[in-house]
Amino acid sequence: MSGLTHIDADGAAHMVDVGDKAATRRHAVATGRIAIEPAALAAIRAGAAKKGDVLAVARIAGIMAAKRTADLIPLCHPLPLTRVTVDLSPDDSGITATALAATDGKTGVEMEALTAVSVALLTIYDMAKAMDRGMTISGIRVLEKAGGASGDWRA
Repeated sequence: MSGLTHIDADGAAHMVDVGDKAATRRHAVATGRIAIEPAALAAIRAGAAKKGDVLAVARIAGIMAAKRTADLIPLCHPLPLTRVTVDLSPDDSGITATALAATDGKTGVEMEALTAVSVALLTIYDMAKAMDRGMTISGIRVLEKAGGASGDWRA
């Protein structure tokens, strides 16, 4: 099974050895969206959700999740993150989450940015589900990455 970095010659999953790679400055940006009905969105924006400040809790949840990515995704390396930001932007039909993760390390931080976005959106769902059980999470993807041997990339 050549070409797959997390599969060895016998077809078994394994963690990639990054020991010989140079540490470089790296960052990744990911995004995703949750669609929310207007009344629930208005309550979130006004800080009137029964469970508290949805956006503040979701932002912290996303940051915490990025720091725990290696505990959640089996073959991810634990990384010394130097920065994680989670921006939550409400509009007329939902909230867009955008996360940036950065490190000075031997492997990229795309999974940390994706995890931050995913958990932030799941937290919004959890905190607002009593107001809108039909919320839809979609569009989770990497927007850009920089650093490392493969260089920079933008969607």
